[in-house]
Amino acid sequence: MEVELIISKDIENPKAIIKANKLNANIEKAIHFLENIDNVKNIDENEKIDVIPINYDKKINIVQFKDISLIKSANNQNLVYLTKKNKKEGYRVNKRLYELEEILDDSFIRISKSTIVNINQIDFVSPAFNGSMIISLKNGLKDTISRKYLPKFKKRLGMT
Repeated sequence: MEVELIISKDIENPKAIIKANKLNANIEKAIHFLENIDNVKNIDENEKIDVIPINYDKKINIVQFKDISLIKSANNQNLVYLTKKNKKEGYRVNKRLYELEEILDDSFIRISKSTIVNINQIDFVSPAFNGSMIISLKNGLKDTISRKYLPKFKKRLGMT
């Protein structure tokens, strides 16, 4: 759908014009939304949201934070892994890890330069070589907690 916005000082009240060859469900939703725009709560920039968009199958899906087990940076893309059992496929997200850290809630902690994990999805943690640790998630995924991030991780989980 093509959208055009015209900003003019001559217009006192905003007006939306929709041109279509037929009325369909999406246009009905748009009309309903625009007719009730005064009842829609404005989103404050400081207000936290608990969803992020992910790219999957040529669509953008909205995923709640609680459904994310791990976010990993690999091959110049960031992948979101969901909490579903035996689901080891990552879904692309169009934000950098530091941007995701800013919007994610307190359930998430960085465990390495390339990984953020949902602490509610941790199954167990075990020691590894060189002072690092291996984290195992409830969905079967595993990753390494690097030595640099280990003290903060232990403190967060009350392990120190």
